[in-house]
Amino acid sequence: MARLHWRQEDLPWDQIDRSKIDPELVPLIKAAALVEFNANDYTTYLCNIFRDDPEFQQAAEDWAVEEVQHGVALGRWAEIADPGWNFEAAVARFRAGYSIDLDQQSSIRGSRPGELIARCMVETGTSSYYAAIGDSCEEPLLKRICRLIAADELRHYKLFYQYAKTYLERERLSKPRRVWIALGRINETEDDELAYAYYAANAPADAPYDHDTYNREYARRAFGRYRPEHLDRAVAMVFKACGLKPQSTAFNAASRVAWWLMDRRVKKLEKLAA
Repeated sequence: MARLHWRQEDLPWDQIDRSKIDPELVPLIKAAALVEFNANDYTTYLCNIFRDDPEFQQAAEDWAVEEVQHGVALGRWAEIADPGWNFEAAVARFRAGYSIDLDQQSSIRGSRPGELIARCMVETGTSSYYAAIGDSCEEPLLKRICRLIAADELRHYKLFYQYAKTYLERERLSKPRRVWIALGRINETEDDELAYAYYAANAPADAPYDHDTYNREYARRAFGRYRPEHLDRAVAMVFKACGLKPQSTAFNAASRVAWWLMDRRVKKLEKLAA
């Protein structure tokens, strides 16, 4: 049984300050709730890949318990923020249109250490994302939830990083290969999962799905929440997972480039929206 660091049932749900709810943030929380709640599918995938490692399988199952709780907490907050929204119905809509290959028996990253490095990228992204959301919002309960989730995601990063180090002792991957895997997984944030989650959580029932439209709607609301310190921390986590030194000239350059790209993307999206 996974040991939860916090329980959503214990949060002060009656203390939500409706006057401080940002309507531009609510669609993001709805979409995030669906992605987090869907973690059990990824556990099935990971347990297939690491089918002869019961210790890691248990760690993956414990990870999923925390991820699902994130989805429940975010979904509950979103239902209060928008009483007309139904979390369970949105989950069903998401699962009806988006899924991963649960029969996959080998890592799509080409190796087990590659898979674990990719998982580190996911946890890097979620930890920095919830930190950015928490720092940018005013509603106190959502701020608390996001900080709790960000701390969980950092622990998850450390979990996958430790297993990555173990597997790298058995199957060596060059630093360039690790960087290639990391960048590839980061680029996958533009794939269908987030865009479809945003669609399933927010689009009218009769609206057709268009990847570009919903990816843009998600990104427009999400990326403007970041500040340089969030990206600095994320880049440091990426460097560490790839076996590179976080405090280095290359790190400083990468952080500046990451912020420049993010700022450029935000300005472009704001221009399109206007």
